Amino acid sequence: MTDDLDAIRQETEAALAGAADLRAWDAIRVAMLGKSGRLTALLKDLGALPADARRARGAALNRLKEALTDAIEIRRRQLEESALAARLAAERIDVTLPPRPLPAGLVHPISRTMEEMAAIFGAMGFAIAEGPDIESDWHNFGALNIPAHHPARADHDTFYLPPERAGAPPPVLRTHTSPVQVRTMLHTPPPLRVVVMGRTYRADHDATHSPMFHQLEGLAIDRDLTLGHLKGCLIDFLRAYFGIADLPVRFRASYFPFTEPSMEVDIGWDRRSGELGGGGDWLEILGSGMVHPKVLANCGIDPSVWQGFAFGMGVERVTMLKHGIPDLRPFYESDIRWLRHYGFSPLAPAMLHEGV
Repeated sequence: MTDDLDAIRQETEAALAGAADLRAWDAIRVAMLGKSGRLTALLKDLGALPADARRARGAALNRLKEALTDAIEIRRRQLEESALAARLAAERIDVTLPPRPLPAGLVHPISRTMEEMAAIFGAMGFAIAEGPDIESDWHNFGALNIPAHHPARADHDTFYLPPERAGAPPPVLRTHTSPVQVRTMLHTPPPLRVVVMGRTYRADHDATHSPMFHQLEGLAIDRDLTLGHLKGCLIDFLRAYFGIADLPVRFRASYFPFTEPSMEVDIGWDRRSGELGGGGDWLEILGSGMVHPKVLANCGIDPSVWQGFAFGMGVERVTMLKHGIPDLRPFYESDIRWLRHYGFSPLAPAMLHEGV
């Protein structure tokens, strides 16, 4: 009786040893221990034996079942470990290989221009100042000596917001970054030297104007500043930014409510070819002047002791001139093809040209 059980055990162990994968292992397990398995059939036949023989046969079958169950479980673990080792070997990665190339993002031309401006003016000793996009009427107009009848205050040019209370002057989306200069003068005692870069808003939209655009403005306050300092600062900046050491620069008398005297600044260019620095034509590039004494007084600075100069320019305008971009509107259309053409690598630092 025990000889047939020993034979079953040996056959099963040999079959388990020859099982190459878990599928073959499961077939052996089912053939032996399943509902229709060989060992299950032997257990069902116990009822036909006499009581004494059934007791002995049942104990032997139970020992065989335990032994086969242990052998089957051990072989399962061995096959799983072998399968895992084979999978790890097949999926092994050589960490010494270079990574796959991925498409890199590009820096928007506006962001790169502001980086270059910050680098140039930073080398001149200017700090960067910031302020809110929503300004009070006083910060945006009143403190800057802009009278109530000035065209800049008209609804068709300025975005007004609902007033906080009835009868109060409505706040505005700042029409220039000059309010940050006002805030700086109110909270920082002179001498001071700052540049302001940020978004501004005006109700205008065409190929060369946008309802939202960027400005850079500069302000310097000290005891003995003159027009000569302003001219030297702007000439150095323009030649450094455009990378033209002998760029012609011209100053023309003009009018701004917040500066006196006021000057428009032109650079030399060729009208036919569009080349900067060549030809006999002039192109207006920015506005500037000495800070008006009323503006200093409005900001708590004694104009009999301190004086300063200020200047401002459109970031988009100088970006278009430097990089030959003909239309302002694609700056904000999120066209990935345009950005791939005019964008800059984030790993390339903003360059400082010689002489700065």
